[in-house]
Amino acid sequence: MKTRLIGTIALLGLLAGCSGVRESRLNPFNWFGASRASQVSTTTAEVSDPRVLVARVVSLRIDRLPGGAILRAVGLPERQGYFEAVLKPRNDEKPVKGVLTYEFRLMPPETATPAGTPRSREVLVGRFVSDQALAGVRVIRVLARDNRRSLRR
Repeated sequence: MKTRLIGTIALLGLLAGCSGVRESRLNPFNWFGASRASQVSTTTAEVSDPRVLVARVVSLRIDRLPGGAILRAVGLPERQGYFEAVLKPRNDEKPVKGVLTYEFRLMPPETATPAGTPRSREVLVGRFVSDQALAGVRVIRVLARDNRRSLRR
């Protein structure tokens, strides 16, 4: 019983020490850094999915949870009224050369809608990603029509 208690205290001390060290690989809050934007030329669309790629991904973050993480992205379509947003995985949610890729897709409005302010057009989408899907992942990438955003481990 004493060895179990000492082991638990040592583990908690190790994890607490990780919180102050930004570069520590043991700290789960540092597993992915800040997202980075980059330009994208073209993306192939799946014919069976009527949803379109959002115009731009403006932010991307990941929050760790027991058993995995929640990937959250904010997209900016051209006008108001888009709905049914989803982060659609590519490659059956398996990493390719350490990169896990998702497409930010949504349904366009059926009628003409105003453009509105950028803030009024923002669309938030989230997706749970299991620890198994994150195994071996170095980069998570979310694609849009005009850009892509990435998180690095």
